[in-house]
Amino acid sequence: MNIGDLVTAHYKSGKYTGTITGVRPDGYTVKISSVLRHPAQGDLHNPNEANVAFFHERKALAFNEQANIPGSAVHPFEEEPGEYNDSLIAAVGKLETRLSAKNDAFSARSLEALQSVKKEYSLMYKVSFE
Repeated sequence: MNIGDLVTAHYKSGKYTGTITGVRPDGYTVKISSVLRHPAQGDLHNPNEANVAFFHERKALAFNEQANIPGSAVHPFEEEPGEYNDSLIAAVGKLETRLSAKNDAFSARSLEALQSVKKEYSLMYKVSFE
């Protein structure tokens, strides 16, 4: 893959579309254009555990943010990427739906963390999740 190619990129449990802006020996620098899957909340080293020392609130990478991503996590993308705010709202909605369907402590705590993240998004991007 080369600079300027449109790709999907997996980064810290999230999935994004973006454009390659740099080629590195171990991967690529990708400029984010949309969110395909919102990052999971909680401690990634203790998945599905609600009672951990630090329960992470993870935000999606920002529009036009550049991230260094390993080559194995970057793949060609042939479609037109969605608009960032719309894709963010859709990705958050999918995560909420998946977590709401489960009736466990981890999902409840993840939903709490996601509510805090949504408030930040509303301030940052002027989006509404209603």
